[in-house]
Amino acid sequence: MATVRTATTRWEGPLDSGKGSVALESSGLGSYELTWPSRAEDPNGRTSPEELIAAAHSCCFSMALAFGLTQAGHPPTAITTSADVSFALPAGITGIRLSVRATVPGITEAEFAAAAAEAKENCPVSKALAGTQIELAAVTLEQ
Repeated sequence: MATVRTATTRWEGPLDSGKGSVALESSGLGSYELTWPSRAEDPNGRTSPEELIAAAHSCCFSMALAFGLTQAGHPPTAITTSADVSFALPAGITGIRLSVRATVPGITEAEFAAAAAEAKENCPVSKALAGTQIELAAVTLEQ
């Protein structure tokens, strides 16, 4: 059975001087303000589509990596993933960089790198963003 998650954005005014908010409807976690300057310049306490994509990608990748590691017999103790989504005019989103650090007992660097690469290629958000270059930096931490 498929699940559906919903977010709703309300925008008022022209792009350069207008403002909006995005509500995370499915979870009810709240509404977040956005403006063109918060997207193209300094956030100033507001979000942007790129930050929301970064959040989605870091979550999805971490979950996919945890699944893959567990399936390979190396359940992780902890995974921390950051996603940097680059935005530039006029191109728009120009790339994504995933940086992951994980504590995984009994795994080699090569095994971890392979699991991370697999998660990068196969997490649903990576697949949805396949038209964007996605880089990966993966590091395991000592126990």
